Amino acid sequence: MGAKKAALKKNLPRVVLDTNVVLSALLFRSGRVSWLVEAWQSGCVTPLASKESVTELLRVLAYPKFKLDEWEQQAVLGSFLPHAETVAVPPGGKAFACRDADDAKFLALARAGKADYLVTGDADLLAVSGFKTCPIVTPERFREIFEQTG
Repeated sequence: MGAKKAALKKNLPRVVLDTNVVLSALLFRSGRVSWLVEAWQSGCVTPLASKESVTELLRVLAYPKFKLDEWEQQAVLGSFLPHAETVAVPPGGKAFACRDADDAKFLALARAGKADYLVTGDADLLAVSGFKTCPIVTPERFREIFEQTG
């Protein structure tokens, strides 16, 4: 990668997208968050992923309500994972409090990956206060920010 391209990549927003945001973007191509697919595939944002967030994504993709066979699940993952930066989240450490303990993985990922934004529609994550790593915003708010800075 050339020096100019590396410098540009450093300025890209590093984002944690919760599972529902990723699935909505990938499965509902005319939905309100579908624009995110082009944003990460074109390299305009850097989504962050961890072992825990990908494990949840795999589990949810297999839900019967989505009616995706194994090949389709892999195709969906192939539209996201190659564009995501994998972050090793250290085990243990100080967990950040969240009403839904299952959402703590996204806070830990944001902290470990030095995220610029955590993008979610989850009320439990949006209610978190005192998280100083990055703003926790809705997909709509992130789009406003992205369009203003883009």
